[in-house]
Amino acid sequence: MADAAPRLKGILEQLIGTPLPVRVRAWDGSQAGPPDTPTLVVRNRRALRHLLWKPGELGLARAWVAGDLAVEGDLYTALDRLSGLIWERDEETRTLTRSLRDPGFRSAVRGLFALAGSPLPPAPPPEEARRPRRGLHTRHSDRRAISHHYDVGNDFYELVLGPSMVYSCAYWPAPPPQGTLEQAQHDKLELVARKLALEPGRRLLDVGCGWGSMAVHAARDHGVDVVGVTLSQEQAAYARKRVADEGLTDRIEIRVQDYRDVTDGPYDAISSIGMAEHVGSRRYLEYATALHRLLKPGGRLLNHQIARRPQRDETTYRVDDFIDAYVFPDGELAPLGSTVTLLERAGFEVRDVESIREHYALTLRGWVANLESGWSRAVALTGPGRARVWQLYMAASALAFERNRIGVNQVLAVRTPESGACALPLRSRTWN
Repeated sequence: MADAAPRLKGILEQLIGTPLPVRVRAWDGSQAGPPDTPTLVVRNRRALRHLLWKPGELGLARAWVAGDLAVEGDLYTALDRLSGLIWERDEETRTLTRSLRDPGFRSAVRGLFALAGSPLPPAPPPEEARRPRRGLHTRHSDRRAISHHYDVGNDFYELVLGPSMVYSCAYWPAPPPQGTLEQAQHDKLELVARKLALEPGRRLLDVGCGWGSMAVHAARDHGVDVVGVTLSQEQAAYARKRVADEGLTDRIEIRVQDYRDVTDGPYDAISSIGMAEHVGSRRYLEYATALHRLLKPGGRLLNHQIARRPQRDETTYRVDDFIDAYVFPDGELAPLGSTVTLLERAGFEVRDVESIREHYALTLRGWVANLESGWSRAVALTGPGRARVWQLYMAASALAFERNRIGVNQVLAVRTPESGACALPLRSRTWN
């Protein structure tokens, strides 16, 4: 008799202490759980072994990336229903480490082991970044982390990001279908250019320049000279070709260079768009100080950065297991207040902070739609495991932005001269 799904549902509900909010279908074809909800498909027993040996988010992620776990139905709805069990519970419940003195808990664990079959732990998927968490944010470790994330293949990023090749939050005039991803990314680049007051004769440093979109926009549409730096060889090669195709080689230089090694200031403006998340709390003051040093007096910095909610005890913050292992090795998120404080400690005057949290949710949903519509090609380009990493990461992130678990902000800061005259208009915003 096929009964794996009812058994699994009962065991999981015993472990988490609440009804399972999705339907379950097991490897033997059996199903259990509420109808008219997304279905969590447990394709084989190995999925359970992933969860047993790495309880919580990382075990579930390993099962997903390996293809042992899938969702039928709307992925966003499934993740939203499961988020309270995976991301929003306290540490003890989330990692299934309730006291072993609880007889019911011990019974459920034994039942899960029996259902899982082999007691041996499965190997992590090859897409998982395995490295020691020591020596973080050295030049070597940063190059390795950037390569893991960005050197996946430019063709894959073209499929996901679309023609703009901008891998950061777009700036939407209205939700789709009124606005398109391509237009929203153009509007974001233009927003950054306006905040930095880019105009002919000025010099821009684009830190973490990606595939060259900001550099090309600034030089082509605003007449500035640009230096773009990245640690990714693949990004640099792509960006240089774009610059050549646009006929802008006399205006744009793309370097494979650490921002800490840039010494040819001063610059009139610096853009750092979606790069500071890689810096880390230990190095953030060094990052801010280096950018302050590279600006001329009166020069502006536009720091576009994802932020997390502050915690009562900041010493308990830890990097998200799934994102650390599969997406952004060594990446860290900081509260907005911490970022502003460190920029000020470095000598900047912070003049404007704009939250564009909802814009990132729309952007991520656009990327997921691109990925899913080109799924066969994505799998051919990068493999099924990597494609599943990106699908899960972007869909879960979209929900996190929508639910205000994380945000994204543009911070405009100035290296204000001793005279105090920073040349910003008295009113820099127009509110509708």
